[in-house]
Amino acid sequence: MVRIIPKGDSAEPYRAPDLGWNGFVGDLLINASDHPSAPGDFRAEQGLATQVLIHLMTDRRVEESELREGEENRGWFGDSFDQMDGEGPIGSRWWLLRRQSLYDGIEIDAQDYAIEALQPLIDQGVVSRVEAVATADRPANRLDCEVSLYGRDGARIYQRKFESLWRQIDGVAYPLAG
Repeated sequence: MVRIIPKGDSAEPYRAPDLGWNGFVGDLLINASDHPSAPGDFRAEQGLATQVLIHLMTDRRVEESELREGEENRGWFGDSFDQMDGEGPIGSRWWLLRRQSLYDGIEIDAQDYAIEALQPLIDQGVVSRVEAVATADRPANRLDCEVSLYGRDGARIYQRKFESLWRQIDGVAYPLAG
């Protein structure tokens, strides 16, 4: 999990700003001008949802054997050398699926990659269980993955459907990129 540690001895607890996701790109969220305590400031009210976005929508570095010939590895370069004890790589391998057609079994890979990416939330005791259910709609050239997180009491505390559209576009290496 990404942790931001403020510098200094501030009496006010620091909370990381929330991220929003529009289906293609993430961005920091800002409070409305009429917010009761922090108008126009970064919103910091949905830490779990922000962590899910960071873990799923950040590209994870992969083994060289998982790359196509000539393809550059993605992800945070620090994962290749700057991991502390008990810390794993950040992000998911969903980016590997964007370069594929909707092959048989892609749903299983999408689910496995989501659970792998969110495992740090379990390891750190933030959630007790992660579920991911991927569904391919081949006629529409679409792959969706619904992610659910469960608290220690077994109750679902987070649920979101992530949607991707797979397209074969001649001359475009990454049709879903940004």
